[in-house]
Amino acid sequence: MRVQDFYPLITVGDLAAQRAYYERVFEAQTLFEATWFLLMGLPGTDVDRPFLVAFMHPDHPSRPPGPEAFSGAGMILTVQVEDAADAYAKATAVGAVAIYGLADEPWGQRRFMLRDPAGVMIDVVEQIQPTDGYWARYGVSGA
Repeated sequence: MRVQDFYPLITVGDLAAQRAYYERVFEAQTLFEATWFLLMGLPGTDVDRPFLVAFMHPDHPSRPPGPEAFSGAGMILTVQVEDAADAYAKATAVGAVAIYGLADEPWGQRRFMLRDPAGVMIDVVEQIQPTDGYWARYGVSGA
């Protein structure tokens, strides 16, 4: 199988709230919008096109069986950035509320977490040096 694209499609009740949030917090651009579907592109580095996320209204006219509107449980979108502290400052400056504040994790991530209007958790991470010996206890060498 040769995959041409891959992106999450999340069923939400309020597409306008999703659009406004992702535009404000992640500088996302609307690539396609209808009354029942929204495709957004998040700007990236070292790629020739944006990273995609899509949202679908539960009343989508051609939706397959399921999916119910997202309940807020069991999904985390990870957004890897070059500078998590800068991303945190920018996100909170435009009104995003961190549900997990900026922290350096011993496994080698600087991160914070947000929750979008539909309840999707968004883990914003920067790869940093792990604490010396952290991965050795798990049998990982050279990490």
